[in-house]
Amino acid sequence: MSRPSFSDLPAVFPDWSPYPDLESAARAYLRDPDIALDAMAGVLRGQSVLGFTLERFVNDVNGVWQEVVVCDGTRLILWHGEDIPPEEAPPGSMTSSLRVVALSAVTEVGCRRRLSRNPNGHARVDSVDVYLLLTSLDEANVAAEEAGSVIRHDALRFGKTLDDGGAGQIARLEEFARLVSSLVGKPML
Repeated sequence: MSRPSFSDLPAVFPDWSPYPDLESAARAYLRDPDIALDAMAGVLRGQSVLGFTLERFVNDVNGVWQEVVVCDGTRLILWHGEDIPPEEAPPGSMTSSLRVVALSAVTEVGCRRRLSRNPNGHARVDSVDVYLLLTSLDEANVAAEEAGSVIRHDALRFGKTLDDGGAGQIARLEEFARLVSSLVGKPML
């Protein structure tokens, strides 16, 4: 598979927020949509996608980092792809990881909006940060327990800003948070 190096990738990616379905959004936004969609299809197995959010960024150390999070009504399905630094593997190597979390494992959903006001007083959402607190424990803090540290629950965190995603992706992340919030705590059929 031939891919551009991360130095050749644009700093701003296409906007996925206008695409209502996962496949179109992933193909517009991700560098490796086929890998992500194939991995997720093996878990979804025909289940409807009720909502999703996407993330992608480029860093100087590992190259491209990509994430897809899907809610099918009973689970969160998370795909994560990340380039492996050239000094650790042949050029073009990446990891592809899949994680499935039952919605019954989500104990809390939080959504923080940062607002600014223009001169006429109209409020605008500048960013949104969402967290999903899970019943599982944060692995890094479990090891630290023996040293007397505080144990923390695992959490999934997502964020969008006007500079990183724009108003459309902020709105879609808020929509995703509302979807998950509406399902948490309900009996699973």
